[in-house]
Amino acid sequence: MARLDGYVVFVAGAVPGDRVRVTVTKSTRAWAQARTLEVLEASPERMEPRADHPGVPWQVLPYERQLEVKAEQTEDALRRIGRLDGFELEPIVPAVEQWRYRNKLEYSFGKGDDGALVCGFHAPGRWDRVEPMSDCLLASERGNAAREQVLAWCRAQGLEAWDRRSGTGMLRNLVVREGRRTGELQVRLVTAPAALDSAGLAAAVDAEGLLLTVTDAAGETTDGGETALLAGSGALSEELAGLRFAISPGAFFQTNTEMAEQLYGAAAEYAGLRGHERVFDLYSGIGTISLTLAPRAAHVVGLEIVESAVADAIDNARVNEIDNARFFAADVRLAMRELVASEGRPDVVVVDPPRAGLSAKIVRRIIEAAPQRIVYVSCNPTTLAPNAAQLVEAGWSLRRVRPVDLFPQTPHIECVALLEREAGAVAAPVA
Repeated sequence: MARLDGYVVFVAGAVPGDRVRVTVTKSTRAWAQARTLEVLEASPERMEPRADHPGVPWQVLPYERQLEVKAEQTEDALRRIGRLDGFELEPIVPAVEQWRYRNKLEYSFGKGDDGALVCGFHAPGRWDRVEPMSDCLLASERGNAAREQVLAWCRAQGLEAWDRRSGTGMLRNLVVREGRRTGELQVRLVTAPAALDSAGLAAAVDAEGLLLTVTDAAGETTDGGETALLAGSGALSEELAGLRFAISPGAFFQTNTEMAEQLYGAAAEYAGLRGHERVFDLYSGIGTISLTLAPRAAHVVGLEIVESAVADAIDNARVNEIDNARFFAADVRLAMRELVASEGRPDVVVVDPPRAGLSAKIVRRIIEAAPQRIVYVSCNPTTLAPNAAQLVEAGWSLRRVRPVDLFPQTPHIECVALLEREAGAVAAPVA
């Protein structure tokens, strides 16, 4: 953030202490957004980048400094946005690996300057330009090799990238997922409707599972469409916290396996289970948090709107021989009251919402359920803050917050927060 005579400019591609030449991309009367064109005088903190990669903008900062800033931003969001105080901000948990830590990468196909097919990432701020990628330093060597195998085969077949403007071409995206603990690799090619030599592709790619998703969506997305299994297994196996999970192609799974263990370990610690509690896990996905908590609880109920993820969760409970966890496919907003009526009031509620956080209606449903403890797993402190403030106003206290770095070299921040209901607070009736 820079200031020009009091006017605030948010500058992408710069670090504190830099003197830069920028181009303004958006302006209002109070602030502007800009993109760095040239670093005229480098900050003493600035490092030489290691990777030619648009997805790692913070690689120019020393890792210890990255951790400091993430911890500061977490505290700032809670205090400034949520106007919260009296909580313990615990030390941020550093990542086990600073590079090659992701178990999932989504690439795009495009056309290079020479007209050749490329597979990589969109250039910053450019939906129409894809930068080729030879070695993605966020992916494993085997994951990189699988991408190159797909690209080489597609080039040999003369296939072209899908062009959003004209609606022509075939190749849209490539999703590569890896079981960090199992070593399994899953490759999913996303295309526009067209004929494909699936047997030839399967022979060219070294993976335990190969899938094809065909979609005619106007926007660039790897979700939706029709997915078919071309070879191998349709689900990826992974191990986390001593449990084994099967992950279907569209299911969410934290993209840093090692640090997900740290994140869910913090959630389990904050839940403070002693064996007699009833736990609700909202946005339960494939059951990762539910099943890690189940051995310490009397009963766990998971609620998730994605039906395929619920099916995965049920299978994962069976595979891990966990019989005190149940999973339901439903919208949290609509199903919470019915869940309380059928299962009873929860002692602990765990929430792991998307970046937008919890809607006001879902916060009201949690307040009505009146759990003693709420464990909030957040991927965005700026949406955690107002949600926590709403809960504090309703009678809970924010006790502890622990940032966990799942995404080194990026500005993304994960954290876990513990809220406890004040002694003597009256539970709201469930009507």
